[in-house]
Amino acid sequence: MGDGRAVRLHCFAHAGAGVSSFYRWDKVAGSAVSTTPWLLPGRDERRREIRLTGRDELLADLKPLFEQIAGEPGAPYILYGHSLGATVALTVAHAVREYGLPMPALLAVGASPPPDLPAALANSAELPDAELLRVLDRFDALPPGAQPGDVWFRSVFPVLRADLRLARNLRAAATGPAAPGPLPVPVLAVTGREDPLVGAEAAAGWQRWTTGRLVRRTVPGGHFFVRGGELPRMLGRAARIVLRGHRDQTGQGEGR
Repeated sequence: MGDGRAVRLHCFAHAGAGVSSFYRWDKVAGSAVSTTPWLLPGRDERRREIRLTGRDELLADLKPLFEQIAGEPGAPYILYGHSLGATVALTVAHAVREYGLPMPALLAVGASPPPDLPAALANSAELPDAELLRVLDRFDALPPGAQPGDVWFRSVFPVLRADLRLARNLRAAATGPAAPGPLPVPVLAVTGREDPLVGAEAAAGWQRWTTGRLVRRTVPGGHFFVRGGELPRMLGRAARIVLRGHRDQTGQGEGR
């Protein structure tokens, strides 16, 4: 999207999910946004592919994303990730810097503590099935009536467990000895008003992950507020701000 009419919004979903939560975002967010959801292996039309649990595998799978960023030099873009997807988005931003590609105009994270704070679900990745189901139920992360042996358990539960392992490993990579440090981009941290997993205090911790500005916002809903309309509208407003700044910079550049 190098024509300056819209900001590309790269989206990454929560654990166990496909990308259906993002399907209506272009319509809800407005004309300043062009949404590009990234579907990970093991779900939907990629359900027969091997699920990812490590950083290197993830970055290899997202090679088309990095090629797209490289192919749109000068075009502003935003990364948004929800829950697990927030850690994916952070990992992508670190990789972008590592690869020498243009940095995002904004890193937006939803329903997620930063990697240096505890994450209840990521830390539950190796629990036995019955215990993990109880943890998920406690945090309203199970569909009504889900139980071992049913369709959800056979099709979604293995994906969700693999995603929790991915979240744990990405968080460890972001905080380990080779940790890349804070990013030189602003961060928008969004939490749900009724989210039992991530509150405003955890969102404040994202300040340690940026040398830029941290903006915190709260929207109606629980952990899965990504399914509502307030979040895409908020990102649409952020995209319009990014777009205005980009146009101002472009205009100044043309005057040199």
